[in-house]
Amino acid sequence: MNKILFLIFTGFILLGCKSSTVVINNEDPSQNIIPKASKNDVIISLSDSKKNLLATSFELNETVSFLASDELQGRNTGTEGIEQAAVFIENKFKSYRLQPYFETYRDSFKIGEKNAYNLVSFLEGKDPNLKNEIIIIGAHYDHIGYGKVVENDSIANGANDNAAGTSSVLAIAKYFSEAKSNGRSLMFVLFSAEEMGLLGSKHLAGKLKTKEIDLYTMLNFEMIGVPFTDRDYVAFVTGYDLSNMAEKINEYAGSNLVGFSEIAKQYQLFKASDNHPFYEAFNLPCQTIASCDLSNYDYYHHVDDEADKLDYAHMVSLINKMIPVIEIMSHTKTKEIVLYEE
Repeated sequence: MNKILFLIFTGFILLGCKSSTVVINNEDPSQNIIPKASKNDVIISLSDSKKNLLATSFELNETVSFLASDELQGRNTGTEGIEQAAVFIENKFKSYRLQPYFETYRDSFKIGEKNAYNLVSFLEGKDPNLKNEIIIIGAHYDHIGYGKVVENDSIANGANDNAAGTSSVLAIAKYFSEAKSNGRSLMFVLFSAEEMGLLGSKHLAGKLKTKEIDLYTMLNFEMIGVPFTDRDYVAFVTGYDLSNMAEKINEYAGSNLVGFSEIAKQYQLFKASDNHPFYEAFNLPCQTIASCDLSNYDYYHHVDDEADKLDYAHMVSLINKMIPVIEIMSHTKTKEIVLYEE
């Protein structure tokens, strides 16, 4: 059922007006209803060649396994381990032929005597009327370094937090770099010093605000490595009540992909990740997509947050459902995702 819905949804998506209802009846296919395009619709078709560009569980596992390896010693900001992670990400951006947004991929800043850097690449939009508007796709790639010793292990590997999110941004960047199907421009950002108080995102948000970029929205990916077993959605959106972000994601996905987490609201997770400095700087919908709200994973900031604990089938399913959502988001004639009025 899910496969059929996905193929029909990705093969025929309507933009620029209210979507017609898609009805799939596996018991009686003659009852299937697939909407026809009208004069003003914009149609995005995910062809077979584009489907081949979607993420695979193998590549996600490969990325997480490297970033969360003991050799990187927990990727604490200012360490040799995070330098290795940065070079890995830069090489990915280069292999995707993505341009640096600044002179290099590194957006450098200082934390005391420590050198830190976000990694920022850019893909210009294909729609001449929309390409000056930017969607940021982000995640943090740093972690805490070392944690409480368990069975002689002191390295906090940070697989779910947030090698998982980093792998998602890289997979999405790879897709769009090859598909070149984005109407608005996309900025792919991996943040440093998130664990030190969102320092990397605060630095970049301020810098981009000074440049007066035309930001549409910011989607941040955080701790997507494990699924929920008791929810009717796949992931939640932080700051759910602030905007119609979740509503629009579900509309574009054609399913109940994201929802509301009471636990995330209780712990104020909207303010706890790299979306928040952009929300503060731009007063726009800048929110995090996550599938872990601290209730469904026992290894937050724990030395056992390792690559073999993650569910890569879940991750690849979530990412590959978000890719056409972002594609549609980049093509809508107006900025449909908006903050609610207070």
